[in-house]
Amino acid sequence: GFKTCVLTNNWVDDGGERVLMATLLTQLRRHFDLVLESCRVGMQKPDPRIYSHALEKLKAKPQEV
Repeated sequence: GFKTCVLTNNWVDDGGERVLMATLLTQLRRHFDLVLESCRVGMQKPDPRIYSHALEKLKAKPQEV
């Protein structure tokens, strides 16, 4: 009955280690209902908008999380 979400402050990585991060995120996605990356949604923690965005995507109310 629970939905799970990863909410990250990350960036688009064009460095040599980017394959490692991409592999890790691919593996993580399988275990969570939602993965929100700040670089993709254009907001980062602690901006309240990113939490509102997560709630909207999860179709959840603040008191439910």
